[in-house]
Amino acid sequence: MARINKMGVFLKDDRAAKEFETLALAHLDAAYNLARWLTRNDHDAEDLVQNAYLRAFRFRDSYHGGDIRVWLMTIVRNTYYTTLRDNKNMAADIAFDEAMHGDAAGSNEDSSYAFDKDPAHAWEMRDVGRTVNLALEKLPQAFREVLVLKEMDDFSYKEIAEVSGIPIGTVMSRLARARKLLLGFLQAGPSGDEHGM
Repeated sequence: MARINKMGVFLKDDRAAKEFETLALAHLDAAYNLARWLTRNDHDAEDLVQNAYLRAFRFRDSYHGGDIRVWLMTIVRNTYYTTLRDNKNMAADIAFDEAMHGDAAGSNEDSSYAFDKDPAHAWEMRDVGRTVNLALEKLPQAFREVLVLKEMDDFSYKEIAEVSGIPIGTVMSRLARARKLLLGFLQAGPSGDEHGM
């Protein structure tokens, strides 16, 4: 009878794990997006998401309801900062050089640009996307993080505050400053200095 009881517990745990997996995997793109902007490159972002999801799965019992997306993004963010702290060799704000590492959007044939019927429009949109990405790369980490969560992943101010561990007023302030800096970088163009002037 003990064997049946253990099997029942195992099946219950297996069902709970599958339910958790279904809920968590729905937010994989948002987790990768945040990780990509935190780490500034695809390979490290993939590693970060994998580590964060492993932590989330391992500690799934600590999830007690609420918005799982916020819980997962908090784990992604905390995993990133833990990795930075633990790896003294890794600098917190290393610039990602598109020219040196290649252009992911340009080399990806599955890109939305590949399906554009007007080559001139596709080229223009590619340049706009590249310009915005370069401007985002120039933002300080704290500003880039809140801007990505708000504008790319459509998080509310409250959700950003929960993920970042900062007050809502600080979120709004950082967003305003991030938008102003981003606009300055975009207006200055590629030759502008790092303050958008």
